Amino acid sequence: MVTIMKKKLCVIFGGESPEHDISQKSVTSVLNKLNKDKYEIYTVGITRKGEWYLYTGDWLKIESGAWEKETDSLKTAFISPDSSHHGLIVLSDTVEKIHIDVIFPVLHGEYGEDGTIQGLFELAHIPYVGMGVLSSANGMDKTYSKLVFDAEGIPQAKWVVAKGGDDFNKTADEIEEKLGYPCFVKPARLGSSVGIGKAHNRQELIDALNNAEKYDRRILIEEHIDGHEVECAVLGNTDVRAAVVGEIKPTVEYYDFDAKYNDNSTELVIPADLPNDTIEKIREYSVRAFKALDGQGLSRVDFFVKHSDGSIILNEINTMPGFTNISMYPKLWEAAGIDYSELLDTLIDLASERVK
Repeated sequence: MVTIMKKKLCVIFGGESPEHDISQKSVTSVLNKLNKDKYEIYTVGITRKGEWYLYTGDWLKIESGAWEKETDSLKTAFISPDSSHHGLIVLSDTVEKIHIDVIFPVLHGEYGEDGTIQGLFELAHIPYVGMGVLSSANGMDKTYSKLVFDAEGIPQAKWVVAKGGDDFNKTADEIEEKLGYPCFVKPARLGSSVGIGKAHNRQELIDALNNAEKYDRRILIEEHIDGHEVECAVLGNTDVRAAVVGEIKPTVEYYDFDAKYNDNSTELVIPADLPNDTIEKIREYSVRAFKALDGQGLSRVDFFVKHSDGSIILNEINTMPGFTNISMYPKLWEAAGIDYSELLDTLIDLASERVK
């Protein structure tokens, strides 16, 4: 009988980002779907204060955040930047070193999706799921990814960039001249629709800018696009594939945080009810956007398809999309014939095959 050695997989969740709770939702789904016959799983939770713990308790307590109170199941732990350790350092009565084969950072937002923690993995010489340092940083920052996609020639909404400390009245003058109303105001380096506002007039615009400034010193303002909201999942390193395209039909004015994660009335239409040539163009743009950022592993690419003329507008790219049980990324691949568990296996394999 041949004994198959399990791959030692470190799954990291939580983090200091405002998207901490979404990470806990995503990782719960990931842990439930991982093949336990293939992987020896180590779960590392990062609190909102930035404390790192090896968590050995009940995975069912992660989504609610109750894991942090399970003191008997927590040991201080961290990824060592010393490549000779190649894994976790666990501190208790003694110092324990655990070799790790692959890291799966189920983290969203700053310090998890923006290239910072990816730099730590690179120093440690440990393969990891998702994009590299530069592509993560550029993908997370909507203002810089727009410049990359503009150079690639992919159609986008018109935009203006503001910075914290700017005179927002002067900024409003520029926005009104270039974009008009309504317009969307977004922190440059957050996802899950955190801090986003829709402005219909100057006062709402000033209020939205002040709110976005609480989350990021750089703010992106975009023209409103009246169209279908669609998303495409991308997978691969050098051989990059695009899944089917899905459409989001929220029952609220726009697809905000609650609509994404708490409102079951939001309808996901998979595949999207759009002409075949439109679908194929979206898939082409998705792969082009991914490659333009030198992407590896995975991304979800979001678009608008205008109601007026059917033209396609790239909205943004998500380098570590949500993995909750209602998230679009795994659902799109399931519709393409890859179930959730197989998708996780593929992502872990791609991590091991990362191209330097």
